[in-house]
Amino acid sequence: MSVLNSASVPARHPALRGARFVLIGVIVNAALSAIKGIAGVLGNSYALIADAIESGLDVFQSLVVWGGLKLAAVPPDEGHPYGHGKAEPLAAIVVSLGLFAGAILIAVESVREILMPHHAPKPFTLIVLIVVVITKETLFRVASRIGAAIKSTAVKSDAWHHRSDALTSAAAFIGISVALVGGEGYEAADDWAALFACAIIAFNGLRLMRPALGEVMDSAPDPAIEQEVRRIALTVKGVESLDVCWVRKMGFDFFVDLHVEVKGDMSVRDGHDVAHRVKDAVRANNPHVRDVLIHIEPKG
Repeated sequence: MSVLNSASVPARHPALRGARFVLIGVIVNAALSAIKGIAGVLGNSYALIADAIESGLDVFQSLVVWGGLKLAAVPPDEGHPYGHGKAEPLAAIVVSLGLFAGAILIAVESVREILMPHHAPKPFTLIVLIVVVITKETLFRVASRIGAAIKSTAVKSDAWHHRSDALTSAAAFIGISVALVGGEGYEAADDWAALFACAIIAFNGLRLMRPALGEVMDSAPDPAIEQEVRRIALTVKGVESLDVCWVRKMGFDFFVDLHVEVKGDMSVRDGHDVAHRVKDAVRANNPHVRDVLIHIEPKG
C-alpha cells in the first residue's frame, strides 16, 4: 500500500509522545482549577479565583494542542501529500489566542474587584498557591524538554501555559501576603496581583504566537539547518557547487529545495544519480528531513 493511502499513525511518531504528556497536563489543570476555584471562593481571594479561571482555560487549550498533535501525526494522503503537519502550529496559535482572551477576562474582573471593597483573603490560600507553583513549574520544565526534543511549537506553547500559571500563582501569593500583612486598607492587594498576572499572560501569548505564525507562513527555520544541508550536499561525489537552498518546516519535519550544480557535460542519467545521492545523504544526516527536491544545473 502506498504511503499516500495509509491512514495509520506511526507508533513512535514524536507527536504522539507530546500528545500523551499534554493529556497528563489536562488532568492536572482540571484538578488544580477546581482546587483553586474552591479555595478562592472560600478564602475571599480574587487572585486565586482568577488563577482558577486561567487553569480552566488551560484545560481547553491543552485539548486543542492534543488534537493538533494527533492530527499532525497522521501520514500524508491523496488530499494532503505534504502531510498534516500544519495542524501543529495552528494549534499553537489557538492556544496563544486563548492566553490573550484569558488575560482580558481576568483584567476586567480584577479592576471590578479593585473598585469594590471586600474582605481580606484567608491565610490558608497561601498553602494552596505554594502547591500550585511547585506543580506547575515542574510541568513546565518537563513539557519544555519534551517540546525541544520533538521540535514541537505546540508542546512548547503548552509548556508556557504551565509557566504562566506558575507566575500568576506566584503573583497571587505575593498579593495575598501583602493583604494579610498590611491588614485593613490592603484588601485589594491580591486583586492588583491578579492584574499584574494579566500582563504576564498576555506577554506569553504574544511570545508564543510569533513562531507559530512564522511556521504557518513558511518562514525559514534555524539557519544552522540550511548550513548543515549545504555541508552534507557538498560532500557528495559529482556536486561541483550549490545555488539555492530553501528549507521549510512542516509540523515535525523539514522539506528542502536544493539547486545542485554539476559539470556541464554530465549526462542526464549521471546527473539523476547525483541528485539521488544528495537526497539520500541529506536525509540520512537529519531524520527530520522528510523530502529533498533537487534541481540539477550545469556548472558555469
